[in-house]
Formats: sequence, structure tokens, C-alpha cells
Amino acid sequence: MRTRVARTAGLLVPFALLLAGCGSEHGSRAQSDESRSRAQKVAEAWDGSRAAEVWRKGYYPMADVVQLPDNAFRNSADKLAYGAQNFVLDGELPTTSPEKGEVEWRSGGSLTLPLMDARQAYDSVARGSDDGPHLTVTEAKLGTTTLVTSRGPATVPAWLFTLKGYDTPLKRVAIEPSELPKSPIGPARESPTDSQMPLEQFIKASADGRSVTVLAGHGACDDGPAVRALETDASVVLSAAVVGTKDGPCTSNLLMENVTVKLDRKLGERVLLDAFTGAPVAYGRQTEHG
Repeated sequence: MRTRVARTAGLLVPFALLLAGCGSEHGSRAQSDESRSRAQKVAEAWDGSRAAEVWRKGYYPMADVVQLPDNAFRNSADKLAYGAQNFVLDGELPTTSPEKGEVEWRSGGSLTLPLMDARQAYDSVARGSDDGPHLTVTEAKLGTTTLVTSRGPATVPAWLFTLKGYDTPLKRVAIEPSELPKSPIGPARESPTDSQMPLEQFIKASADGRSVTVLAGHGACDDGPAVRALETDASVVLSAAVVGTKDGPCTSNLLMENVTVKLDRKLGERVLLDAFTGAPVAYGRQTEHG
């Protein structure tokens, strides 16, 4: 399943350069031996690696770290304000908070990590600055929420922002993700090709864990992205490609689509990997370290 989203040039610039021109029909290349071989190499490199161990022990959100109030939004103006990140603070933010907070997994285990303060949390959601509709924050306090992570559901610290006109707060998770482990395998190549493309980010897993949705790029003169999965006991490697490229001149627009990939079994705690980069397909943008 593919869902087009309104994102164009400016993301993943190498894609725009690659897709500025259009070649011959090559849909079958998306399923090429080269692509399958690359996915297998990535799976084998991660199996039993230090990176896999770091991933299993880390805290990696697999859902939005900002959770909306119940029944949001009351009207289109509030929805527009949230999308534009237009907030107004009517009151004072807490100036003190613990230095660290604890992530507690439902399946067992916990991890203590630095805790962002109320100002950092507020600034992360209130980035708008125009004169349009806005949401008013009247109070903030530290609490907890439940968040889906790479290790399953967890209880995490969160800043709870009371919004004028809403009975329940907007919640902003107060713990930043662990740094991504350095991949044990490098990228497939220096530049993407139609048959081997990097993914933009993880969007969500289905409630039953039997499918995942990712954001994938393609050009204006093709049939869109195709993503397939190689599943092992420890990982799910996703290979992205562009299919149905047409002959002739083409604009350099980069289009992004949500692509849902069905799995043979639940994702569970298996690491979701990008065959092109060799790294995890993280929720949002995260930082890799050694």
C-alpha cells in the first residue's frame, strides 16, 4: 500500500539529483539479485554484532513522542495551530526538574537517561512564530506516559502541558532516544540508484505487528517506490527501489510516499534495517555514533 505525502525537494538531496533525469523501463530491477544479495549481507552483518547488542539495550521510540489531548482537535483552527507549531505560553514553566528519568519496559528492564527540562520540551513543540491561530499552554508538570519502543511498550517520563479548552494534556516525552549504534556494514554505494534507494524514516507498525509503514522517495516520472522485506530471526531488512521510470525529460521534484510492507510474522523486537544504508530505520531523525 502506498500513500503519497506532501513532501518534495529539500529532503535527501542526492535523490533529487538522481531523479532529475529518467531512464528506461526497469521495474524488474527492484527485485534484482543485487538487491536481494545486499539485504542478506546487511542481515548477516547485524546478526550477533555489537551494534545489535547496543540496539537491544537502548531506548528507541517507534511512535510519536508528542501525544495529543483526547479528542483533539476541537476545530480546524486548533488543528492548523498545532501543524504550524504555534503555541502561546500563559503562565510560568517549571524551572527545576530531576536531571535523569527512567524508562521502564512492560516486558521488564529499565534504563536511566538524561531528562529534558520543561523549557526544552516546550520549545520542541512550540516552534511556530506566525500570527495565525495558536494553542494556549496554561500549565506544565512532569508526569509519565506509555510509548511504543523498539523493545515494546514502555512507561516514560513526559511533560504534560495543559491546553486551554482541553480536558487532558498534550504530552511531550521527556527522554531523548539513545544514540543509534554505528552500523557494522557501510552503505551499499555512494549514490542511490533506481534499484537501491535509502528510506527516509519509519512511520509506524500495525497494531498486530504484521506490517510496517515507512517513508520512501521517488521522482515525478515513475510509478512510485517499492519496498520489500527480508526477514530473519533477528532483523527485518527493507530494500527500497523506484519502479516504472519513464523515458524523456523529467523535473527534479522529490516526492515522498508512505509505503506499507507486510511481514510474515510480527516485527516484535527485531531490528528494522535499511538495506541501502545498513543502519536501522529509525522513527524520525536520530544520530549515529560509534
